[in-house]
Amino acid sequence: MRLRSLLLSVLALLVPAAALSLPPPSLAAQQSSGFPAWLAAHVGEGDGQIAPVVLERARALYLRKKAQGVIDNPCYLAMDATRPADLGGGKLARRFYVVCEADRTFNAISSGHGSGRNLKGVLDFSNGRQCAKNFGNALDSNLTTGGAYVTSETKTSFKGYYRGSTKRDAVLMRSFVQFDGEGETANARQRAIGGHAAALVKGMCLRKNQASPYADHDGYVPVGTLVDYSAGRSNGCTSWTPTDAALLVPMVQDRPTTLYIYPESSDIAAVARAKAKGQPLAQAGLYWNASCLKSIGAPKFWSAKTLEPIIARYKANHPAPPPRPLPMCKGS
Repeated sequence: MRLRSLLLSVLALLVPAAALSLPPPSLAAQQSSGFPAWLAAHVGEGDGQIAPVVLERARALYLRKKAQGVIDNPCYLAMDATRPADLGGGKLARRFYVVCEADRTFNAISSGHGSGRNLKGVLDFSNGRQCAKNFGNALDSNLTTGGAYVTSETKTSFKGYYRGSTKRDAVLMRSFVQFDGEGETANARQRAIGGHAAALVKGMCLRKNQASPYADHDGYVPVGTLVDYSAGRSNGCTSWTPTDAALLVPMVQDRPTTLYIYPESSDIAAVARAKAKGQPLAQAGLYWNASCLKSIGAPKFWSAKTLEPIIARYKANHPAPPPRPLPMCKGS
């Protein structure tokens, strides 16, 4: 006992009192301690950083699927849908992550989120451009569903002609990477959920171009205006800028990998409960992007069981008008 007392006395002389009563490490520090040092340097809640819980789950999913022989891609993907889509002033926020541990690279890029829908007079579960409040896995809901996915086949399709920078008509060919899910994301294929460039051709008309391989039986092709909606929302799919999509699609084509999207329904429910109680999320061991949580108030998950009957009734009561043929372009 005398020796122990002597050691404590010496320690007290050598170490300042403040150092003996250091606060416990933050939740982020505790969670990131299990990552390789180079990867832990990217953990955080700033723009371009990845929250600990998102990386932890994305990495666990990747290692599990790799051990099962489902994938062999050296890189894996993750997304934090609680973060804002843009930072204002035309600057896109970076909340989609490409992690390649084999060569120690980490890249954060932008990504859209599901727009949801406003069934006027019935139910509004739409999302704003900046932050997502509503999530869900119902058919025709246009909502993002958090959870586990594996990338699958890639399909490339013709979307139309548009006037390019050379003042000549250019072709938009857009690739779509199908996602397969499990659990709450298991209906991803049924919902046609995947990843693609945030680009489309709008305001189309028909122009004669018999030499085009995309001409119809009368020799006409659709021509319109190219729209880049990288700063906007999607129909529930993961959308990237055309530049990022050109790099991402070849990376996963014919070589599947995992994608983990945060938050899952259990995270949403836990955050909503904490908010209702006025309990700080950190105290409850929970995570949500602070600026978006302030903006949306509290998130909500709409299950397929709850939402699909409502959408079906709305569609039955509001049938879509018959498709109208495209008009002829002026001067055609």
